[in-house]
Amino acid sequence: MENQRSYSLLTIKSVNEKDREIVGMATTPSTDAYGDIVEPEGGVFTLPLPLLWQHNMEQPIGEVIDAKVTPHGIKIKAKIAQIASPPGLSARLEEAWQSMKSGLVKGLSIGFKPLEYAFLDEGGIRFTKWVWTELSVVTIPANKDCHLQTLKSMFQPPAASGSRRVVHLSSQLSAGVSAKNAFNKEHTMNIAEQIKSFEAKRSANDAARLDIMNKAAEEGRTLDVEESEQYDNLTSEIKAVDSHLVRLREMEASQAKQAKPIDVEQNSFREASQLRGGIIKVDEKLAPGIEFARYVKCLAASKGNTTQALEIAKSQYPEQPRIQNVLKAAVNAGTTTDPQWAGTLTDYQHFAGDFIDFLRPKTIIGQFGIGGIPSLFRIPFNVRIPGQISGGKGYWVGQGDPKPLTKFDFQSIQLGFAKVANIAVLTDELVRFSNPAADTLVRNALAAAIIERIDIDFIDPNKAEVTNVSPASITHGVKAIPSTGNPEADVEAVFEAFLKANLSPTSGVWIMSSMTALALSKMKNPLGQKMYPDLSFLGGAFQGLPAIVSQYAGEQLILVNAQDVYLADDGQVVIDASREASLQMEDSPTNSSKTGTGAQLVSMFQTNSVAIRAERFINWRKRRPEAVAYVSGVNYRTVTGGDKSPK
Repeated sequence: MENQRSYSLLTIKSVNEKDREIVGMATTPSTDAYGDIVEPEGGVFTLPLPLLWQHNMEQPIGEVIDAKVTPHGIKIKAKIAQIASPPGLSARLEEAWQSMKSGLVKGLSIGFKPLEYAFLDEGGIRFTKWVWTELSVVTIPANKDCHLQTLKSMFQPPAASGSRRVVHLSSQLSAGVSAKNAFNKEHTMNIAEQIKSFEAKRSANDAARLDIMNKAAEEGRTLDVEESEQYDNLTSEIKAVDSHLVRLREMEASQAKQAKPIDVEQNSFREASQLRGGIIKVDEKLAPGIEFARYVKCLAASKGNTTQALEIAKSQYPEQPRIQNVLKAAVNAGTTTDPQWAGTLTDYQHFAGDFIDFLRPKTIIGQFGIGGIPSLFRIPFNVRIPGQISGGKGYWVGQGDPKPLTKFDFQSIQLGFAKVANIAVLTDELVRFSNPAADTLVRNALAAAIIERIDIDFIDPNKAEVTNVSPASITHGVKAIPSTGNPEADVEAVFEAFLKANLSPTSGVWIMSSMTALALSKMKNPLGQKMYPDLSFLGGAFQGLPAIVSQYAGEQLILVNAQDVYLADDGQVVIDASREASLQMEDSPTNSSKTGTGAQLVSMFQTNSVAIRAERFINWRKRRPEAVAYVSGVNYRTVTGGDKSPK
């Protein structure tokens, strides 16, 4: 419930001209026009309280330095500030002082936050506990209905005359919590629900009474005033609930006697089946990439037979309809007469994309664009992008003189399709088990087959472009900066390379090995403070720019301007499996279908293994050659001793 205000008249008892103090009594607010009651005894406050002019938070005029809450009202002692300048503030304070002293402004408004309250049957609210936040001097007419009005943001029907104690089932909310009355006209509980709720209310009150008595018994004393009042209130509520339960049970019995059987019509069952609520089903929450791994396992276990793979999926993963839909789609051919035949493509893209999401954070490329790291410049495949590689010149031209011509040089960049592929070999036992641990092993094996190749080729200076096969690394063709052993000097040289090319690394990202990051994070200055506190062996920030850590960075410290590197990635992985293949079990195979070279092979059939081939389509290229600078031969671990600052 939002902040509330309660108005009352200020009866001035005494005035201290010298200190500008006023002692008065704010009369107790009675039931207002909306039936609300604010009990003074429930006020909680801490002095001094701010004294405002007309509820304007920007116009304080003093402080309430003393306040005593009694059942008959709130006795306050307020002090109006005395300030000579500036003139505007001085005039406002003088106006407030003279208005209060003369009685022209005689209203007080208590601003408060409700803590405990109950909704009255007549529609009003009784505030039994509240936090007093401020006191304002306001102008209120002498009309009683006006100056005893409570302002609220939610309006209730007008209250009837008088009020009485009622028992509500809704729990009282703490300050600052917004809530609606649970017993409004839009939601009326039936008799059985009311009986159950009031029985629970009675049990709670009875337990609260027992707690009060047990506390007093443990301390060997009688109940104090507050406990006595609380105990009596709980007892009164229990009696009221008991009486109400009797009435509810009588009403329930009366309704049961008046109940009539329902005539079942011919179409009732069909209509009920159509109108009844749907069945709620909670899908299993899988870790990223697991659903894709299960799809691969089913395909591998069936020796590539999609019909058999579908049956395996139904048996091992009955609650995974997307896997079954994809495998079923491989059996049924697509037709133009079936509008739903392409729907399974979406299922495959979903969990294949889920595997890519698992894969991306584990690669250097995948970390761009997440966690505050700038993104690479993403473009689609086979798109030609013209780029300007030289600028024209401008000239000053005199009156009547011919204007000289200028020339611009352009170069088009196109990223075609390129794919990174690898083959993971798994045993029959692994792909046949439906244990979640086996699913994780398959997923990790597929990921490991792709991660290493992408990371190495992305930053290896020796990786040149192979036309229509693979892209060059971002460091290929970039002149290496030999390391000085001093990180500050190396960083300065890297930034200098960018600035000389008139390129500001506004989207710069560092790439380094975990060993380099660890060595930098441990460096301290002569005062024993960390020189790079935002960097750890897991990454972070270095020299104000984000850092990506990869074990494949080796002894390189690379700075890449992310927006100057094009990336084409369709986010898909193509899977195939075979039991009959014979493989050359090397990470650099020499055999080729073009030349027919021989090699030592391992039979998948003979070793009860399954070969899974994973292919991912991805390509990249620098927008301009100066987009990357790097330091070679980095080794910051040689600094030893107590002072690990660079020399």
